[in-house]
Amino acid sequence: MASTSPDLPRWDLSRFGFETPFDAKIDEQLEAIKEKSKEFKDTFEGHLVDKSLLEAVTAYEKIASQLGLIGSYMSLSYDVDLENDKLKKRKGAISQLQSEIRGNFLEWFELDVAELSEDALKKQLESESEVKKYTAFLDELRRQRPHNLDKTVERALTVRAPYAGTRPLISFFDKELSLMRFDLNGESVNMEVLLSRMQSSKDSEFRSLCLKTLNNGLDGAVTRVAALSLSSVAGSWLIENKERNYENLRSRRNLDNNCPDNIVDSLLRGVQTAGVPLCKRYYGLKKTILQQTQGLKHFRWSDRNAPIDISNAEEGKISWETAVQMVERGYRKFSPRMAEMFLNMVNEKRIDVPATNGKKGGAYCAGVVPGIGPYQLLNFDGSKQDVSTLAHESGHGCHDILAYKQGYLQYHPPLTLAETASIFGEMIVFRDLLELAASSEERLTLLMSKIDDVINSVVRQCSFDRFEELTHTAREKGELSVEELDTFWTQAMEEYYGRAGEEDSPFDAYDDTSHLWAYVPHFHHVPFYVYSYAFADLVVGTLYHSFQTTPTGFEDRLLDLLAAGGTRDFATALQPFGLDPTSPTFWEDALKAHLGGLVEEAEKLAKELGYTHEKSCGA
Repeated sequence: MASTSPDLPRWDLSRFGFETPFDAKIDEQLEAIKEKSKEFKDTFEGHLVDKSLLEAVTAYEKIASQLGLIGSYMSLSYDVDLENDKLKKRKGAISQLQSEIRGNFLEWFELDVAELSEDALKKQLESESEVKKYTAFLDELRRQRPHNLDKTVERALTVRAPYAGTRPLISFFDKELSLMRFDLNGESVNMEVLLSRMQSSKDSEFRSLCLKTLNNGLDGAVTRVAALSLSSVAGSWLIENKERNYENLRSRRNLDNNCPDNIVDSLLRGVQTAGVPLCKRYYGLKKTILQQTQGLKHFRWSDRNAPIDISNAEEGKISWETAVQMVERGYRKFSPRMAEMFLNMVNEKRIDVPATNGKKGGAYCAGVVPGIGPYQLLNFDGSKQDVSTLAHESGHGCHDILAYKQGYLQYHPPLTLAETASIFGEMIVFRDLLELAASSEERLTLLMSKIDDVINSVVRQCSFDRFEELTHTAREKGELSVEELDTFWTQAMEEYYGRAGEEDSPFDAYDDTSHLWAYVPHFHHVPFYVYSYAFADLVVGTLYHSFQTTPTGFEDRLLDLLAAGGTRDFATALQPFGLDPTSPTFWEDALKAHLGGLVEEAEKLAKELGYTHEKSCGA
């Protein structure tokens, strides 16, 4: 198939300065970094009060950036060659050495900065005003102070992580997923292609076959590995929460995001209160349309993301060149600067495009380090969803490029804002395509696809969070089994989508869904990350509404928000737009305006075209 052809663009990692992951330059640079790190420790440990804090922070940033560059190069190299055991071993060895450097010579710095007295820090700020540019970094370290452990314990945790922590298990789990092949009507396909085929098919029985193939394929060894990995992650999260005195399951992640617990709790309540009924109402409409256009008899989980078949627009695989044109056009209508950044990423070969075997699944954008990144990994198969993914990951890339001026320690935005540019990128491309739609049928098709994306970002991600909550809570009673995790997965689905076949749900069946938790990587890599997608999608919805009502100066305000990187918390960042996410009604209002507005628009168009449904299932 052309869409998975190795002729599609691959990224060019030569700007890292290494020939291959086995280049001796990597070892030479690590040895030099080790010596610099020793010198840094000897010079500044115990002397942050009487020596220049500015010099210490800038020296630390340089060393951290150099380590980050090598770590990123190894990860990017491995993520497109997961079946290479020699590379895996090499990456592991590099990771071990980096952990030793951090633990032995760098770990102390962030702990000692956190322990500085207010008077000592004030004197440093007064004597060297330039250190104020690191205020966000310093504030973040000091917020962690109540949760830091003894210096010797922190060192041990860092040094042992590549050997005895969760990392080796997660790495093994990732590789097992990448090696999976599924027999689909006699054709061997990897998971990315299988998912793409299911979501793009207009044949209900074929979609059902795809989901059954996926769920059955996950059963057995893969679910056991996933359960072991997730049990280890949840156990580690549990004990560290206790040892570090975090108040609840999400507090650790929330603190990293500089977001109070009550705001996240308000978001999750808002989605349950306003998002779930809208979700069920929308799927009721989708069920009606699929029944009338595809002869659907039962609305199953495999039909959730099905394309509706009412437009006369030409269908088929979207070429990479066309996908680039679609994203570039949408970006340019909003921001010529973002469009140029996007084209530069394409032309500079910063995107690894094809869905090839032995490649990490899904998609991501790695910021790497200022001056070298960003890089995008895709699994492009020519679907409309792949175009949306390109717009999403390119938004991340633009965010990184704009924020690089904050330096390595401060360009990363908190997770509550990290998805802002990416989801905004999706939105502007969607609105451009909607504006160009040639008929009401094409317009409804696009609207339904967008609502699918919003529900996946908001309702589904919050159901993921609920699954994590159930999983982590149960971990306190012992290691988790596949059967328990299957049960938690089904429970979370029913809480957010209703009990299939009953009045509170538009779904007639949840067949072949029991093991789907086993292929979600976020549960392993970043516990309790998933709510950030809901957070960002609703923030972007309100931002886009602000853009529509007050377009003058909006581009500059948004690019300024993105350029701030990690130097502003979410509430401060949103003030210029007149938004207050601390308001107790913010999330419900955002859901009704954003998701509710899209659903109403789709219902109106559907009625005009002769598709009607009863607004039931909690609507």
